[in-house]
Amino acid sequence: MAIKNQTSVSDFLLLGFSAHPEQQPLLFGLFLGMYLVTVLGNLLIIMAIGSDQHLHTPMYFFLANLSFVETCFTCTIVPKVLANILTQRHAISHTGCLVQMYFFMALALLDDFLLAVMAYDRYVAICLPLHYTTIMCPQRCLLLVATSWLCSHLLASSLTLLMSQFSFCASHAIPHFFCDVPPLLKLACSDTQIFQVTMFAEAALSGVVPLACVLVSYAHIMHTVLRIPSAGGKHKVFSTCGSHLSVVTLFYATLFLVYFQPSSSYSADTGMVVSVIYTMVTPMLNPFIYSLRNRDMKGTLWRLFGWGRCSPQ
Repeated sequence: MAIKNQTSVSDFLLLGFSAHPEQQPLLFGLFLGMYLVTVLGNLLIIMAIGSDQHLHTPMYFFLANLSFVETCFTCTIVPKVLANILTQRHAISHTGCLVQMYFFMALALLDDFLLAVMAYDRYVAICLPLHYTTIMCPQRCLLLVATSWLCSHLLASSLTLLMSQFSFCASHAIPHFFCDVPPLLKLACSDTQIFQVTMFAEAALSGVVPLACVLVSYAHIMHTVLRIPSAGGKHKVFSTCGSHLSVVTLFYATLFLVYFQPSSSYSADTGMVVSVIYTMVTPMLNPFIYSLRNRDMKGTLWRLFGWGRCSPQ
């Protein structure tokens, strides 16, 4: 009741982890640590790519964009979570909730499109190396990124516009730590059928199609790799693609668990646990995955800190 009295009828309550008050200090420290590592790690990748002329290639251009998106994605969710834990004020306005949902969806979709673009880039580099500079010219790289930004924001805005028409007459308490789509649908007393059809159609367009591009690209890459006679050549290709495949696996595994199911079967506890993984853990791991598995990136980071003479072999 104390929490309910903090808000008006036009507000939502992000209950999040309030059911476990004894865990609040631990969660605050854990989430703050992951947030700082995520932001600093991704900013370091952007700085490293910007400072080294050797990394001014399409692959690293897309990686810098991905790191920027990961930073924005985390900043959309985690600061509000930390503020709620610290102040114990769980209210968020109706407009603020829709804005958070919009940016969350737009940046998640952008992540999705960029991972597909990066897979295509690896396909061209490995399967069509003689045509790489022609196909992946700067203008085409910019077009791919700009198209990804445009499509993600258009898809997110259509769902946000539909959500803004709903009325929430049953309850305003969201059993989640941010304004995610499934828990909001559970609270809506309007007819959500059109929204759910639109959401699944967009999920097919923005999820299945990019995933299919990734799988087809790597099928061609594997076919090309198996024809490489030297073990060293195969290892070089696998080390180049391994980082991207790891990120793709983490990204899609968590998203499919939450969004590719009907809202009636949505579980708040499961949704929160999985959401922590893809909103905090995955963006935090990405800088380590790309830097630790990439010799060029490790060398640039060492030189960035003035450790060039001691750079690892």
